[in-house]
Order: sequence, then structure tokens, then C-alpha cells
Amino acid sequence: MPTFLFHDIIFGPVISRRLGVSLGVNLLPTSSKFCNFNCIYCECGWTLNRQSPKFPPRELVNKLLVERLQERHANHEPLDVITFAGNGEPTIHPHFPEIIDDTLSARDHYFPEAKVVVLTNATMLHNVKVVEALKRVDQAALKLDSAIDATMRLINGPQMPLSVAQIEERMREFGHDFTLQTLFLTGHFNGQVVDNTTPQELEAWLAVVERLHPRDVMIYTIDRETPASDLHKVSLEKLQAIAARVEALGVATQVRG
Repeated sequence: MPTFLFHDIIFGPVISRRLGVSLGVNLLPTSSKFCNFNCIYCECGWTLNRQSPKFPPRELVNKLLVERLQERHANHEPLDVITFAGNGEPTIHPHFPEIIDDTLSARDHYFPEAKVVVLTNATMLHNVKVVEALKRVDQAALKLDSAIDATMRLINGPQMPLSVAQIEERMREFGHDFTLQTLFLTGHFNGQVVDNTTPQELEAWLAVVERLHPRDVMIYTIDRETPASDLHKVSLEKLQAIAARVEALGVATQVRG
């Protein structure tokens, strides 16, 4: 199915269904996706490049971000959030911690009320400097799409040996001040059923949520076309029912259908 890439280092702003008026930061190449996951639903398409790419330099990222913030500030244009997302996993950039420091400094100068958010698959939580950087931003949104290994591997396609137990342990070490983000979907892929909303899936996932007790949980579903063709949205009613079970654990929940 058709997918799209972010062809700029600084993109938007876009009206995010989860975050508001969001100026995006893409720390990956602008001509191809690069990620250590290969999620079957990723709007940027498949992870085809396995070789480490040429990342945008820290200095260029900061220069372009400052220019955009200056422009919006001068024109009295609103900004709710600066979001690290883009064409893959942002925390794999070799200068991610330093770029976060640059961004916080620029944010404080031009839009001190805006939040800095990082959407991450949580695979770099073994890196102390990445963890420290994520703790400095306003919202670190850490991904867990399934609490069952086989389903996690089917949906996320990690490009390294990885288990749910490892992900949970790293999140536990991170502490409670993070957003747990989960995309719910159904369908088929490579002859296998894809459904992380079954009773078994939800019981396992809710158990992890209860153990981790994050600051909040963000649940959502497919919004754009996906690289795997036979995938389907989960209804808003079902997402709200899942959210009610999370709320019953004492964890605030955001729902985006």
C-alpha cells in the first residue's frame, strides 16, 4: 500500500490527533526510512536499508529548528509541541542527547510553554545517555504494541533479538514518568492473524501496564495506509473499552481513534 516519508528535517506544523499543533523533527534520512523496527503498520513503509545511514548533523538540525521557531514566533503563530518522530526511530541518532539539549534551549527561548515530545520504540533504553535525554523532555512516549513475544515480533518486526521481558525491564528501570503508547489493530500478515485486542492479548498487556504504572497510556489505531495491505482499524468504541480497563488500574488514558 502507498506510504509516505518526511522529506524535511523540520516538518509541519501538523495538527496531530494526539498532540495538537506539532512541529516535527526528523533525525533520520529524508530520502528513505531507517529504523531498528519494521512495523507492519508504519506509515513510512518497510525498513529496507540495514546499513547505518548518514544522519543529519546536530548543527544542521538545530539551525533549521531555530529558524522555524523564530519565524513562528515573529508571526505570532501558535505551537503546542515539538515532536521527535520522522522516518524511523529518533533515539538511534548518534547525537540524540545533544540534539535534545539544543531543542530544549531553543524551545525555552521562543516557545517556553510548548512541550518537547519524543515518540520512541524504547529499544535504546539500555543507553544511559538516551535515558537521561528522554527524562529531560516533557513527554517520553514509549511503545509497547503487545505483551506477548510472538505478537510483538509479528507487529513490530524488531531487527535485533528482543523480548517483551527486556522491554518491560528497561521501562521499569526508566521509572514511572513516561507515556506508554500502544497501537491496536487487526488483520492478517504473512498468513498469520494479527490481533492485539483478543482477551489473551489484553490480559497480558494490562498486566504490564499495572506493573509499570506509567504516568499515562496513549492508545490509538491505524490512521493512514500501511505497508502490509490486510490490516484494519480498531473501532473507537473498542478503544474506549480498553481505556476504561486501564483507567480502572488508576492510570490516565488518552484515546485516539
